[in-house]
Parts: sequence; structure tokens; C-alpha cells
Amino acid sequence: MKLQARIAGYRRLRDQPLWRLLAADHAPELVGLLQTLLLDGERRLPGSILHERLQHHLDAINASDLPRELPRTAQAYVAHWLSQGYLERRLPEGASEEEYELSAQATQAVRFIAGLEASRSTATESRLSLVIQQLVQLAEQTETDPTARLDALYAERDRLDAEIARASSGKVAAIDGKRAVERTREIIQLADDLTEDFRRVRDDFEQLNREFRERIIDDEGERGDILDRLFEGVDLIGDSEAGRSFNAFWSLLNDAEQSAQLDAALEMVLSRNFARKLQRHERQFLRGLTGVMLERGSHVHDVMQNFARSLRGFVQSRGYLEQRRLNQLLKQAQAEALQLRDSVQARQRTPYTLQLTTSRLRSLAQWRLHDPRHARVDGSIARSEGAAISLDSVGDLVAQSEINYRGLRRDLHELLATHEQLSIAGVLARRPAEQGLGSIIGYLSLATRHGVVADGEHEAITWQGKDGSERHARIPLVWFLKEKRHEFA
Repeated sequence: MKLQARIAGYRRLRDQPLWRLLAADHAPELVGLLQTLLLDGERRLPGSILHERLQHHLDAINASDLPRELPRTAQAYVAHWLSQGYLERRLPEGASEEEYELSAQATQAVRFIAGLEASRSTATESRLSLVIQQLVQLAEQTETDPTARLDALYAERDRLDAEIARASSGKVAAIDGKRAVERTREIIQLADDLTEDFRRVRDDFEQLNREFRERIIDDEGERGDILDRLFEGVDLIGDSEAGRSFNAFWSLLNDAEQSAQLDAALEMVLSRNFARKLQRHERQFLRGLTGVMLERGSHVHDVMQNFARSLRGFVQSRGYLEQRRLNQLLKQAQAEALQLRDSVQARQRTPYTLQLTTSRLRSLAQWRLHDPRHARVDGSIARSEGAAISLDSVGDLVAQSEINYRGLRRDLHELLATHEQLSIAGVLARRPAEQGLGSIIGYLSLATRHGVVADGEHEAITWQGKDGSERHARIPLVWFLKEKRHEFA
């Protein structure tokens, strides 16, 4: 892979929730909270319980001797984690409130950090044994030569006969307890990763559901291929690659013989003496392994079935026609806007006023009782010298504004022809701020690149807004120098 392609790929990953979580401010505290709340124990929590537990942990962290505090409330952190993609929120059928769980990428980030703390220093014998066993089994199952297959079976029979002879004579070769514990922990790691695969399968189903709906809406025909298959009763999600893979796994998990073998093996392993050397949470994981896989697999199975039913209902109720019409209107509006972009400026006034209605929705848990003491205000009046504008805030304001830099550069180029140096207040005294605050921000932006900033000094400026009223502000003192006049040409 070329260097540029690799860097471009890493830049895309940098915008994903996994990398954002690892690079976030207070990352150690955030990862620890997410792991404690939604990974070590319960994987899904109702909103009220999550807020209560999170606030309890936040109070404990802020009251401890940790070097950094977490200033936000539990509700604010949950809302931020949702926007960043660390959490997922769903309203289960029949539930009274929303439930939260870690996103697949956040889970992967937490597991990655936890794995660094308990990383392996060397390649273990048990991992090598698992690799060899799987390779040998793969070689046997893909062998098409009958002679080679018979030779392998005869060799296996000879090995089994020798093992039977040793056991009959009272000689049983069992691995020692240390190696048994090591292999058990490798199995626990594999099984834990397997249960997390259900999350990725569910995410694949959700993506398929969205893609099928988009294809139905974008299909211009009366009855496209997808509609025909849906009307014929074909389960598109179940027939997808993810659906077929999950159905095969689900069938294997529900096979009575396989389940009985798994339960018997788990019971025998936990009864061995070496199992006492396992940690408590490891023994609990093994005891509940079958139940956990069935519970999570059942949830994914229900999700797949619900998506399939909702797709059929979406088509059969002909609700897709309204969605298609809305999609066509949006595309038409975008096309007309593109045609007008060269003749109509973004800040040009239009003779149309659109009255919007809005409402602020909040949960009952965020309500606070009114305290009359908060209504008392100080009766004294202090004269303000104007709002202060810092250079740190200029970047955000520039990104949100459309500023006429060409006109500002022209004014500076003309004024510096007759002045050795000018501050922004001096410029405003000679040239009005045509864009109001936008012009001030533009001058500050140009000053950070072409001017000289006087550290720790400020100046008061005044300009007239479009409504005719005067505006005042205190800004850092910057100087535009005549020697840099050519930079504004």
C-alpha cells in the first residue's frame, strides 16, 4: 500500500468513534466509566438507571484525589457520548423508557485499552496448540484424495489405539494445572470475542435495513426488483450474506447435540482442580456462557425478523410512495439551488419570510423544582465596556461566517499607503464596518496572519450595525504595518 493511501485511510479512521474515544480529553476516566457501566456487568441499561449510576461515579471521581475533574452532569455526558457515537440508544418494544448500550466501536476501544493493561508478553503454548489444531482440521476437511484421507484416518486410529492402551494400563497423560489454566483463559477470550460478534451482526442487519429502504425509495419504477421479491414473500435480510451466516450459527447454537456437548464440557472443566485458580469472574463467565450466547443470539434473531417484517409492511402499506415523493422534492430543490448559486449570493436578502415553530423537548428526569431564592437579582447596574473578543474564538467565528476578505484587504492596502501603522480601531475610524461584526472578525483573522499582536494589550472599538445602533467591544491590540502592505495586494 502506498504511503498516501495509508495516510488517507488513517485519516478516515481518525473520524471514527473508536479513535475519537481513545484521543478524547479525560480519555482514561471516560474509558473507565464506560467499561464499568456498560461492559463489565450489564450491557444495556435504562436511561434513568444509567444517569443515576453515572452521576454517582462522577461525584466519587470529583471528590477523590484524581488530578482532573469531570465538570459535566451525567445527562450532559450521556448526550455527548451519543453525539460522538460512543453509545447507542433504543426503545425496546413495550419498554417505558429508552435503553443505552455501548456502540460496537466503543466496545472495541475499551477492549483494546483493557488488553494493553493485561497484554501477553510471549506467545503461549495454548495459542500455538489452537492454531495447529485448526490447521490440521482444515487440511483434513479440504482433502479430496481418497488415498490421502484414508492414510490420515489410519494414522488417527493408530494414535487412538495407543491412547486406549495407555489408559487401559492405568497411564493417563493429563496436562498440568498451569497449562490448563492458560488454555482455559484463551478459550474464555475467544468465547468473549464471539459473544461480541453478535453486536456486529446486528449492526450489519441495521445497515441492510437502511440500504433496502433507500433502494426502494430511489427506485423510479412501479415495481422494481426489490418490490417484486418483497411481494413474493422473500426475506431479503435473511437471504443476505450476514443473514445466511447468522442463521447457520444460530442453527448450530440451537442444535440439541452440540448444546449438550458444550454444557457437559463446561461442567467437567469447572469441576477440575485447576478451575479453582481461575478468577471469580472467569468462572462466572464459563457457567453462563451458553445462556449469554443464546440470549444475545436471540436478540439478534428477533432484530432480523423485525426488520424483515417492517420492510414488508413498509412496502405493502405503500408508505414508500410518500417517502419517494419527499425524496424527489428534495432532489428538485437541490437542483434548482445549484442553478441559482452563481446568480444569488448566500447573504442576499430574499422577499420571503418563513415562520418556523419549535419546541424544546426534555425528559422529566431533567426537570428541577423552582427555587424562589434564585429570582432575586442585584439591583445595581454596572456599565459594560463592551464584550471581549479573544483571538482563540476567531477561528470558530470565521468558520461560521461569510466574510468579504477581498474588500477588507483592499481597504488595508489603500490605508497603509498613507499610514505607517494602523490598529483595527484606526481602520474603523477611516472605513466603516460594512458587515458589522463580520468585518471585525475578518480584521482579527487577517491580523493573526499579517499583523503584529501586542501581548496582553487591548483596545476598545466602536462600529455601527445594520440597524443603525452602535456596537462596542474590547479586542486584542494588533497593528497592521506599512512594510507588510504588499501582503494585502
